[in-house]
Amino acid sequence: MTSLFDLRVPQRIVFCVATCCLLTLLIVSESLAQVDTFEFDTIEQQQRFRQLSNELRCPQCQNANLTGSTGGIAEDLRREVHRMIMEGMTNEEIEQFMFERYGDFIFYRPRLRAETILLWFGPLIFLIIGGFVAYSISRRASNVPDADIELDSSQQARLKEILGPDQS
Repeated sequence: MTSLFDLRVPQRIVFCVATCCLLTLLIVSESLAQVDTFEFDTIEQQQRFRQLSNELRCPQCQNANLTGSTGGIAEDLRREVHRMIMEGMTNEEIEQFMFERYGDFIFYRPRLRAETILLWFGPLIFLIIGGFVAYSISRRASNVPDADIELDSSQQARLKEILGPDQS
């Protein structure tokens, strides 16, 4: 006789219920995700917005652009970029505004300036220095003579002592 509270339920039913619960959670979390919708007068404005949002870094999220970031600052900056585009500002003016507010960090490709010279050319400089070091080590190694090393009698005695009587 089976009771209503019998805990032996087929595994297929447990798997189906667990899968339905997980899918429900995913659907609910997807529906709660925030989506920014901006109205543009022209397609060119929309393309500029997408380009700027992809090129500008979120100050809060470290390595995410404004498009891919869900941070509050990114939302504010997307609204700000939209407002500036709708006011007729050029991309250069918008980038200058962002630079003045956040510095070089806001750009994925920082501007070439005195402060960013090492950032732009540092890897090349280190590669050249590494090549020079490798070349000089190689030159010094090739200058070492391959002559046989002569041992004096005390060194030969010590070597025989270390190797044992069977080695000669």
